[in-house]
Amino acid sequence: MTSRYCEVALPVPLHSAFTYAVPDSLDGECLVGRRLVVPFGRRAMVGVGIAESETPPPADRVGSHIKEIASAMDSIPALTPNLLELGQWISRYYAAPIGETMRAMLPPEIELRHEREYALTDTGRAYLNDLASAAEITDTERDELERLSSLERSNARRKRVTEITAERLVRLGYLTAREIVRDRKIRTQKIVAWTSSSEDDASLRATPAERRIREILTAEHGPLPLPLLLEKAGVSRAAVERLEKAGLLRTWQESLTATEDAWDTDFTPPSNVLNIEQNEALGEIWGWLLDGRFTVGLLHGVTGSGKTEVYLGAIAAALSRGKSAIVLVPEIALTLWVGRLVRARFREGAAVLHSGLADIERAREWWRVCRGEARVVVGTRSAVFAPVENLGLIIVDEEQESAYKQEETPRYNARDTAVYRARLENAVALLGSATPSLETYHNARSEKYRLLRLASRVENRPLAAVRIVDLREDFRVHHRAAPISEALRQAIAMRLAEKTQTMVLINRRGYSWSLLCRGCGAFVQCQNCSIALTYHKARHRLECHYCGFVARPPKQCPKCAAEYMYFVGDGAERVEEYLRETFPEARIARLDRDTVRTKREYQKVLGAFARCELDILVGTQMVAKGHDFQRVTLVGVVAADLALGRPDFRAAERTFQLLTQVAGRAGRGELSGEVLVETYYPEHYAIQLAAQQDYLSFFEKEAHFRRVLHYPPFTALAAILVRDRKIENAIRWARALAGYFAPFEKRGVKILGPAAAPLARLRRDYRFQFILKSLQRGALGQALAGCFDFCAARGIPPTAVIVDVDPANLS
Repeated sequence: MTSRYCEVALPVPLHSAFTYAVPDSLDGECLVGRRLVVPFGRRAMVGVGIAESETPPPADRVGSHIKEIASAMDSIPALTPNLLELGQWISRYYAAPIGETMRAMLPPEIELRHEREYALTDTGRAYLNDLASAAEITDTERDELERLSSLERSNARRKRVTEITAERLVRLGYLTAREIVRDRKIRTQKIVAWTSSSEDDASLRATPAERRIREILTAEHGPLPLPLLLEKAGVSRAAVERLEKAGLLRTWQESLTATEDAWDTDFTPPSNVLNIEQNEALGEIWGWLLDGRFTVGLLHGVTGSGKTEVYLGAIAAALSRGKSAIVLVPEIALTLWVGRLVRARFREGAAVLHSGLADIERAREWWRVCRGEARVVVGTRSAVFAPVENLGLIIVDEEQESAYKQEETPRYNARDTAVYRARLENAVALLGSATPSLETYHNARSEKYRLLRLASRVENRPLAAVRIVDLREDFRVHHRAAPISEALRQAIAMRLAEKTQTMVLINRRGYSWSLLCRGCGAFVQCQNCSIALTYHKARHRLECHYCGFVARPPKQCPKCAAEYMYFVGDGAERVEEYLRETFPEARIARLDRDTVRTKREYQKVLGAFARCELDILVGTQMVAKGHDFQRVTLVGVVAADLALGRPDFRAAERTFQLLTQVAGRAGRGELSGEVLVETYYPEHYAIQLAAQQDYLSFFEKEAHFRRVLHYPPFTALAAILVRDRKIENAIRWARALAGYFAPFEKRGVKILGPAAAPLARLRRDYRFQFILKSLQRGALGQALAGCFDFCAARGIPPTAVIVDVDPANLS
């Protein structure tokens, strides 16, 4: 029989796949695209098959023995050929390990559990035979060794022991360890149904309890889980068992999954009539779908122009052509609103995918899509990998958002990945925004993308009036620095009197930004990162929002022991507190990561605000995008110029986008709206043009700076980060990479660095940064392609070098 071999991509930080022999049990089965369990060192891992061959690999590559695949997890491929090709492209373009790329595309592994098991070594047995050498280990550890020895004598060689104890015994050489994979026991529940064939006989001799069971299982609900039936019927388990023995009930076991959200049966989506601009845009998209060729369109519409209605019309058009659709949104909070609209319009044909779902819930939705039970997928960036068949349309809402860029390996941009997937599928990619990224709008201006415009709001509603509040002048007049300006306080009081709603945006979590010593001027910093700790009053602690380090606020300065500690800057928690003190009669809530953690908490706060059960909503940037609240007539932006101080070439663009987006939350209904923007830098063009909501002027001005300074969209960009716990290693490796990159200066690649990263220490790692620029993306790709081989040759660990192509930020 001819031997078969399979290339398996494993989730390890290496840029190659691994070759395994195909066992006889899988002979004749196609393994490409399927999840495979394979041995890897002393552990078992789950990878994905990416290629098959009947030719054995060279011996110098795999050694004399090729290990066999242990098992296949699925009977059908988890990844289609197009998704496999998409993964290969991400790995090449973003210089990401192929296995880690494929892992990001797969559903959660709810079927398996990973365990670490231990066994005695010869050294361990020798120690047990001579307990005189007891000085090295503790009594607890000796007990564990003796227990393992007794288990081994009873033919149970590999048993789990206390992990902390066992790991030390491994280091001493008394135990060996390996990881194994076991099938996870699926939790089940007993389902009870009435046997319809026995209804007539049962009515003659039923007790009141039995009649109640029958009524619930037939007239009211149908089959139910046993605990729910007992609760609703108010009967004992014995009554159910009695009916089951009599043959009046039928029971079976079903897997117990996470509770599904009920369909919004009481939700009626707004029945908006499309205006002329919306109809023209939808007509263009219809034409692209009918053409059946790869097309990228930019839907550039002002806030409140009805882009969502165009999206829904485009989805309906794709479905009418027998196609499927994916809708990407930047925030989990937005999946609640967009998912609700899509489900109301397309019912059970819709699925929602995002990282906020429990693993079992996300896996359920993923396989629903894979089986073709859902043809419309709504989700955050990872939903771009949804295994839909016959894809016809990918919508990327708020395409400019940095949330579409993954900040860990693989560092892909979901927007650009959606465009490439549309190319593979001959589909339409529709990018939508009121403030497109400079890269996207540049592509539209150069006719690489098609441009669709929505220049006016629905029903010709006016844009909200924007007023800039100069905080310098506010301080001169009132001689105090409050969390909000006097102008904003008066405007909120007016809206409370008018019984309308207010949104207050401050893009800072916590109560105070930092804790400062007035004696020596030092901030209280994180022990693991070079960043000041943020004070959270509700928990009375200082927190690092990067690594999670927490500490109690010190009464004395840790550096000079002075007692003059001062909280600097106001965050969302402080603004909320001030508003409660100033307006004690108002109903106020806060929406940020400190107050909401789950999708139900999001739903609770946003639902209460939508039902006008709240007067004021304070929040970070998650309140700035996509939401449609009809009675919001005032939006206040606190500390609007925060982002302008960041060492990032996109700082002005981010500020303009955030201010324009949050301004669009006001005046979306029949009531007119007003926006107050507080700033210490009112002259900055990003703030001035955001107040005028003049995107074209901002694009021209910002594009000029980018062109002169050689930044995207006119230059290809990559950031390389070198990190290690020891600063000496990080410096040495950065210098070595500087030598590798130096020759590429003559090939059209500009090398900046190495220099300390803006965040010089993060999670205990010291960090040094390179910035690579090139007018030719091919030249940049060549410089990056050999980087990892160079690191391997110099003994630089693969996890010590991070390559970020098209970085979303440089800070």
